[in-house]
Amino acid sequence: MPSPTIPSHYLPRELVGFVQNVFIRLGMPQSDAAVAADSLVQADLEGNESHGISRLGIYAKRMREGRIAAVPDIRLETCGSVLKVDGGNGLGQVVSYRALEAAIPLAEESGILSVFVNNSNHFGTAAYFCQQACRSNMALIAMTNSPPGIAPWGGKKAFFGTNPIAFGFPAREDPPVLIDMSSSVVARGKIILADKVGKQIPQGWAIDEEGVETTDPASALRGAVLPLGGAKGYALALAIEIMTGVLSSAAYGPHVNNLYKDGDPPANVGHSFILLNIAKWMAIDHYFAIIEQFIQDVKAVPKSKGTDEIFYPGERRYNKFKERSNQGLHIAHEVVTELKLLGEEMGILFPEGANP
Repeated sequence: MPSPTIPSHYLPRELVGFVQNVFIRLGMPQSDAAVAADSLVQADLEGNESHGISRLGIYAKRMREGRIAAVPDIRLETCGSVLKVDGGNGLGQVVSYRALEAAIPLAEESGILSVFVNNSNHFGTAAYFCQQACRSNMALIAMTNSPPGIAPWGGKKAFFGTNPIAFGFPAREDPPVLIDMSSSVVARGKIILADKVGKQIPQGWAIDEEGVETTDPASALRGAVLPLGGAKGYALALAIEIMTGVLSSAAYGPHVNNLYKDGDPPANVGHSFILLNIAKWMAIDHYFAIIEQFIQDVKAVPKSKGTDEIFYPGERRYNKFKERSNQGLHIAHEVVTELKLLGEEMGILFPEGANP
């Protein structure tokens, strides 16, 4: 008899429900679990699988061990136009979302507000928080540090995190302008995912422990990811390390502990956010008119040979989100197997899935 077909697509709402139930079973309040689940599944919907549901297993493991607090004691302190946040060792998505919830009303008054977070953990995609700000008609610059991934220029040992920076600018009818990029050639999470599913990585992504380029993800994880644009990416990673680690009083560089390394203490990741209340610069309708014309002008630039359409940052992310929301999500078999086992351990049924 032929072997049964392995389901390949899953309904996003069912995945959100599964992830949320796992977090609740781990002790998270329902509202926090909803944020964390939404963040993970949205990453998959937008094509950022390395920051999506594949992370649930390690989050759950660390919560069980107490290395991430399911119910963090998040403490906020306002000092002028600065909001200082102690994340209470909570999951980064929860800490950051709640920090911005508190920051947005303050930015409505002050026009610009900086948020510095310490004692946090991996927060998923930075674009998720840009979208949160854009829903309140605010622009956002978001940054985070991470465990060592990039070597100083000329070095062979990882020191800086892959340290992403993101920008979000709202639009009225169009998807928001979203730039979300790591300081490395590629996010380290993509190498972690490649290692999990047993795939090689492209040449030019990383070096091994001897400083030699490698296509083996396991060797890359023991070595370092290459910086974006050579020395420029190294400089960017260094600047973000200061913004998120030094200025927030979080850990920095090699002192940021690795979520994937057994036995490490809590990570003490740092984040920083800069909120811009556009209405303090100009009438919001005037801004929307300018940004819409700006987008049209960008897309109207004469196209090079072989290019059908010019996309602005965030547009393809949105298109993929719509497509996958309708068609369902493809989840790698290795990730499904891991999540089913997690569900069985916790008495939570993983969605059945279907073939399109």
